Amino acid sequence: MSTRSTNRSGKWRNLAIGAAIAAGGALTVAAGDSYFEISKNLEIFTDLYKELNIYYVDDTQPGKLMKTGVDAMLSSLDPYTQYIPESDMEDYRFQTTGQYGGIGALIKRKGDAVVVSEPYENYPAMKAGIWAGDEIVEVDGRKVTGLATDEVSKLLKGQSGTVVKVVTRREGATTAHALTREEIKIPDVPYKGFVDDQRKVGYIKLNSFTQTAGSEVRKAMKELKDEGASHLILDLRGNGGGLLREAVNIVNLFVPKNQLVVETRGRISEWDKTYKTLSDPLDAEIPLAVLVDGQSASASEIVSGALQDLDRAVVVGERTFGKGLVQQTKDLLYNSKLKVTVAKYYIPSGRCIQKLDYAQRDSSGKAVEVKEEAITTFKTRNGRPVVDGRGILPDVEVMEHELAKIVGGLYEEDLFFDFATRYRLSHADIGPPESFVVTDEIYRSFVDFVKDKHFDYDTESIEALEALVAKTKQERYFEHAEDEIAALRKELAPDRSEELVRFRSDIEEVLRSEIVARYHFQTGRAKAAISTDPYVKRAVELFAKGEVAPILAGQRK
Repeated sequence: MSTRSTNRSGKWRNLAIGAAIAAGGALTVAAGDSYFEISKNLEIFTDLYKELNIYYVDDTQPGKLMKTGVDAMLSSLDPYTQYIPESDMEDYRFQTTGQYGGIGALIKRKGDAVVVSEPYENYPAMKAGIWAGDEIVEVDGRKVTGLATDEVSKLLKGQSGTVVKVVTRREGATTAHALTREEIKIPDVPYKGFVDDQRKVGYIKLNSFTQTAGSEVRKAMKELKDEGASHLILDLRGNGGGLLREAVNIVNLFVPKNQLVVETRGRISEWDKTYKTLSDPLDAEIPLAVLVDGQSASASEIVSGALQDLDRAVVVGERTFGKGLVQQTKDLLYNSKLKVTVAKYYIPSGRCIQKLDYAQRDSSGKAVEVKEEAITTFKTRNGRPVVDGRGILPDVEVMEHELAKIVGGLYEEDLFFDFATRYRLSHADIGPPESFVVTDEIYRSFVDFVKDKHFDYDTESIEALEALVAKTKQERYFEHAEDEIAALRKELAPDRSEELVRFRSDIEEVLRSEIVARYHFQTGRAKAAISTDPYVKRAVELFAKGEVAPILAGQRK
């Protein structure tokens, strides 16, 4: 609390007490009106629900009808306030802990089949020799043809230590596996290592903020320092957040004890809390860069924002998502839960980075961004300007080019996946992941593989043309310009053969990742990506040129 607000608090408290005494009757009536309004609307809702279930022409499925109503009610508030029925409790546990009992594999549907899309490293599926691309035929004697992936997933999951019998098919040959389920823990830190030739710049990828995030980052950081790291990159790209306390723990690795990290403020005083670092840091001096992008949200923004406000790290990348809201889970009847937004959070400079104002909606019902005139400038510890209402703006911006549209078309039809599956069958090894390259021979094979496959994609030019066509029809000019429009559509239509050559570098990037993952799984995928990552390269460059300290001191223009 500021000195100014403290000095004024006594006067305002006295005025408030006097006003409350004078208006005591009014307060009672207001509370009564509120309770009456709640009671009245609950009675209306109950009566409406009963009448629908009795008289509606078709079967209403009461449970589904109620959940639809609840979901619609909550969606009018914000997308983070959610009802979690008992049937979804396992998914909720996975989100908060990263743990579940199972065989350790992602699955997906391909046509009528369900296939393994990626086994997790060192878990039962991988250890049993199950590969990405293998079809799952049976689970515990039950054929899975026609089942949805979530149904197959439930069959594969179960108590750790129990056995599940899985039959897979590869190239027409079936294999039976007796897999002992394990407690699968998706690591918060899937990869750590060095990203420069001198092995001075350590790199930690943090994917989530479950209950083990802080301890995993501490362990990774300590190991890198023990191996000689004198600079560190913390990668929060694509990290949608998680537990607030773990965000505080991670900030505490880099800043001294008793430093403010984040405050939460809600409608009721119960949610007005202050979170400070509780212990001595692991290293308060090591030069630090934090990588962020548009999908870095919530706890990721607390970490990057607090380290920016405290001038402890240079933030590199793109503007973050802008989620400054805090959720709390409340237990409901019948083993269900309510996840409800209870507060906004404010990082050390005093700013709240929430971008969307869910109390204000546009004509289509979408929440609008905080208005420009409401944006306030704050100061970091060293006096650098930062703003609220816009997520975390990086100190050093890196704009990664958008992948060519053809990549999306190939990806949508699973052609990268299918080619990598075939490649794995005919190549026993590819060597270290970081040194694997898509050679001319491999790329020609890929082009031959996809040339007779069906895949669609539209360029932005075609999308704009279709919008123009719709407008010409609406204004009744289409028949007059139909021939010209057809000629333009022909000229703008992408030539797949040409684009497979023109956008080879974009296509190679995805293809290389998919092939490497077949042999080296998640760790290999990360190693392969880092070698060409523009964000990582920019951070290493900042360290090499000694630019981090001047940026944090506000000396670099």
